[in-house]
Amino acid sequence: MADRKAETNAISGQPQKAIMDFDPPKKPKRNKYAFACALLASMTSVLLGYDIGVMSGAIIYIKDDLKISDIQVEILAGILNLYSLIGSCAAGRTSDWIGRRYTIVVSQAIFFAGAVLMGFATNYTFLMVGRFVAGVGVGYALMIAPVYTAEVSPASSRGFLTSFPEVFINGGILLGYVSNYVFSKLPTHLGWRVMLGVGAVPSVILAIVVLWMPESPRWLVMQGRLGDAKTVLDKTSDSKEEAQIRLADIKEAAGIPEDCTDDIVQVSKRSHGEDVWKELIVHPTPAVRHVLIAAVGIHFFQQCSGIDSVVLYSPRIFEKAGIVSSNGKLLATVAVGFVKTVFILVATFLLDKIGRRPLLLSSVAGMIFSLATLGFGLTVIDHSKHRVTWAVGLSITMVMSFVAFFSIGMGPITWVYSSEIFPLKLRAQGTSMGVAVNRLTSGVISMSFISLYEGITIGGAFFLYAGVALVSWFFFYFMLPETQGRTLEDMEGLFGNFKWNFSKNKNKNIKEVSNGDGNGNGPNGQVQLGSR
Repeated sequence: MADRKAETNAISGQPQKAIMDFDPPKKPKRNKYAFACALLASMTSVLLGYDIGVMSGAIIYIKDDLKISDIQVEILAGILNLYSLIGSCAAGRTSDWIGRRYTIVVSQAIFFAGAVLMGFATNYTFLMVGRFVAGVGVGYALMIAPVYTAEVSPASSRGFLTSFPEVFINGGILLGYVSNYVFSKLPTHLGWRVMLGVGAVPSVILAIVVLWMPESPRWLVMQGRLGDAKTVLDKTSDSKEEAQIRLADIKEAAGIPEDCTDDIVQVSKRSHGEDVWKELIVHPTPAVRHVLIAAVGIHFFQQCSGIDSVVLYSPRIFEKAGIVSSNGKLLATVAVGFVKTVFILVATFLLDKIGRRPLLLSSVAGMIFSLATLGFGLTVIDHSKHRVTWAVGLSITMVMSFVAFFSIGMGPITWVYSSEIFPLKLRAQGTSMGVAVNRLTSGVISMSFISLYEGITIGGAFFLYAGVALVSWFFFYFMLPETQGRTLEDMEGLFGNFKWNFSKNKNKNIKEVSNGDGNGNGPNGQVQLGSR
């Protein structure tokens, strides 16, 4: 019987198919080299997180030691976000000039200088100078980390890897909270200086470790270094075929002929970033205009939700909620940092499984509920002459719920989405614009929170944040298409139409992938990876 089957197969000329031939293709294993590169680049974001977290507790002791007012407290806490605008705006051009990797080193060097200045500050003015220098370094790091990670990552795991900067921001916040608690035992004049100055240590380590990383393959192509770019892509792609496709797409985006296979080629001035601002702002195409609105909008609404108010002023919020002792308030803030870190880790595994849109919309819906309920709980406490235990418990729970919902969607997706949707030649400057809006909005929110809650009550402040979050939900629903699984060079085709049907978009992609023999192969039997 076996001989007859073999004979039949030989006659028919068709190879015998085993059962395993009909199994669905296995999902590629996560690329460990790309994982390591994304991990190291994203660790630079820990600096912002640490500064935000540590300042929430350090400000208590700075106020007592330097005898500053609430207005000065607001300025000191939020001004770093405005200073970081300088770094984020400069980082785009700098990264196009010296490369993504060396821009990360520059960010660490600047932050190191700022942390040292803050640690040795003798008065308020000296401390503000240190905040200025550290803020520029933070701006550089915030812009370059997601760009580098997106450009190195394969499409299959880009959401997972590009969410790393937000993971390390949350990790940094937790470290800052822990630092507050540990160094609060020191004398007042020494404790806050150690809290701020110790941030210089990780910046030195990161600056050295980053030199081990490869340069971004997309930046290498922009410089005409095709041979070096191919080497990096071979290491960071899921397969050799994917590396070839990624290289071809990048060459097309950079204006290099597809048949050019030299290791070093001459690139046009346009590929070096000339006229970028004109194409981005002055005369954008409908698709680029839509991309810019989406990127700026998601950064704006991320910070308008009030997350920095909760993170920076959590000791004050817990005090309003009924926690009186400094030790209790600091422990409660540690719990906030722990919740944020846990849920951001959960989000990293969901981004490439269920997509950006479902996760973002669900996250914002949860934030709206948490903010509105928190506003209700704090309003009840404010209007009660006696301690209302259930309202205290509700308020504390809603603070944790808010940071959890934020961290599982809005937090990481903002950085993932904005770093992946811009065309290659506009990516550095476009992303820097998004980060600039993020930091500007964060600065305004964090520098006005005390004045806001004194004007409309603390409950009213969170009702206001809930209203802004509601507006953001509709913005995201109508303006942000799904980008899961698409290559960076393929993004522009998703934008430019403000009245699309998202399910049709997805079906269209599937149809184009299957165009050919019905088995995902093209007319010549080659696998088609997405639409052009």
